Amino acid sequence: MTGSYTIGRCEGTNGTSVPLFPLPNFWLFPGRNEALHIFEPRYRRMIEDSLDGPGHIAIGTVAEGHEHELAGAPPVYARGGLGVIRWHERLPDGRFLLLLGGLARVELCEVPSPHLYRLVEARVLTEPEPPRAEVEHLRPALLAALAQRDPQAEAEGGALPFGQLADRLILRLGLPHRCIQALHAELDPLVRARIALDEHGRRRR
Repeated sequence: MTGSYTIGRCEGTNGTSVPLFPLPNFWLFPGRNEALHIFEPRYRRMIEDSLDGPGHIAIGTVAEGHEHELAGAPPVYARGGLGVIRWHERLPDGRFLLLLGGLARVELCEVPSPHLYRLVEARVLTEPEPPRAEVEHLRPALLAALAQRDPQAEAEGGALPFGQLADRLILRLGLPHRCIQALHAELDPLVRARIALDEHGRRRR
């Protein structure tokens, strides 16, 4: 697995960029809808600008040990999540409540920004299609593990793509930061599923 390296600067740009929202101990997985509260002035501006466009935002997880640098420009991991604003509410004092939907895992590369918030190029990463036999073998185990961890989540799990089902289990295992980051960065859904099931079994003992 990968995920220990952090974002760098792009040497060149193709002209497409999205705002970067760095968050500590937070990962945006594909298919997930996450509620966010936006209160810092530069990120309020980021939301305003995003709503004037396609509403895309890149979530970069702040590298472990740099959580105290949030007021500046903390390093974030090079693989993050691309999201889209699915719903928002602008509060009277300028804060925002919003629902951000996870679209894809992305490779992030920082580009110069004229704004107070940062910009990145976000290259969409495609996970390999797992063999059908492996999916049919592991899906019931993932559903059973998810049912033990969260019965409500198990009800929606049957309709999820295999990779997203593995991600749901990962999020409910209480794994340490570096493990979640490595699994978020891993593109192979079979690898994610097997590790999630191994961790589930180990943590039941």
